[in-house]
Amino acid sequence: MTKLEASVANQRAGEDILAVEGLNVSFATASGWLPVVENVGFKVGRGETLGLVGESGSGKTVSALAIMGLLPSRSSRVTGTTMRFDGRELTGLSAEEMRRLRGNEISMIFQEP
Repeated sequence: MTKLEASVANQRAGEDILAVEGLNVSFATASGWLPVVENVGFKVGRGETLGLVGESGSGKTVSALAIMGLLPSRSSRVTGTTMRFDGRELTGLSAEEMRRLRGNEISMIFQEP
């Protein structure tokens, strides 16, 4: 490793790889928008592992899908949030930019119940 690579690695070691603040997700219903995830926030540092634990239907998968940009845009709304991955704000990325990130840099592993 060169001195420059070591310097960059040391700088990035203290950074959060993922930071989510104020995540809100709603789904469209016949009577309006139904909030299903409200004000979720967490940070994951480099080299750390985060487990989301909760009852069935508590919003774990919906939160992960929102972060990955995989919720259907016509029937879901993600609002009031900051989602940074590796220093990049995810909420402003185009569909193409998100496609390039998914699978290469960010992904999720589903667990069968």
